[in-house]
Amino acid sequence: MSEQHTYRVIVRGTWDGLTDEARTRLLAEAADHGMGSMRFTEEGSLSYESSPLKHFSMRYVVVSDAADGEEMAAAIAEDRAEAALKGLGYGHGGLKSTVTDLDTMKINFKPASRR
Repeated sequence: MSEQHTYRVIVRGTWDGLTDEARTRLLAEAADHGMGSMRFTEEGSLSYESSPLKHFSMRYVVVSDAADGEEMAAAIAEDRAEAALKGLGYGHGGLKSTVTDLDTMKINFKPASRR
């Protein structure tokens, strides 16, 4: 069994071909999908602004084999996003992802200030 890494993936896209019903639903639920809803979860969290209703992002946590790298984590997250958006009946354009490997990122701690 190979080593597993945890990735945070942001999938970005634009709304495209929305039905009137989908547009109405998105606008009605916009308050639930603003800045406060941005969380990285396995199921993904959708965020967007209602004015204008143009772009969206979805945040995912993906656990995958480290040997498969960030490309595989991005592909997994994009597949999840495609399925979620299709299930909700939301049309969209191409998706682009940004991936962060939490197991390899460096954290710079600032030393406590001296008195």
